[in-house]
Amino acid sequence: MSEFLFLYRGGERPAGTPEQMQQTMQKWISWMNELQAKGNLKERGVPLEPSGKIVRGKDKQVVDGPFAEAKDVVGGYSIIEAKDLAHAVELSMGCPILAIGGDVEVRPALKM
Repeated sequence: MSEFLFLYRGGERPAGTPEQMQQTMQKWISWMNELQAKGNLKERGVPLEPSGKIVRGKDKQVVDGPFAEAKDVVGGYSIIEAKDLAHAVELSMGCPILAIGGDVEVRPALKM
């Protein structure tokens, strides 16, 4: 098994009633529990705030970030174990962010 990073990008922020927000959260919990039950979830990760700072280059310039376009903002991450990249992509297909127009970036972790 190899490790992969799932980066959750974009998507419409859950809005509405507390009940609707709870339903959205329950979809994430169910999906994560399913990955864990299959032995594919190494680390749940955490959701990230949409704001932050970027430190750039040799001059260590600090700028507002993370990105200009909301669709590119990383909203969170998880670390997954899968047989290969194709298997990791298959596992990402159940992610609830896809239903709200977001993306899952699937990246192999470099073995060092």
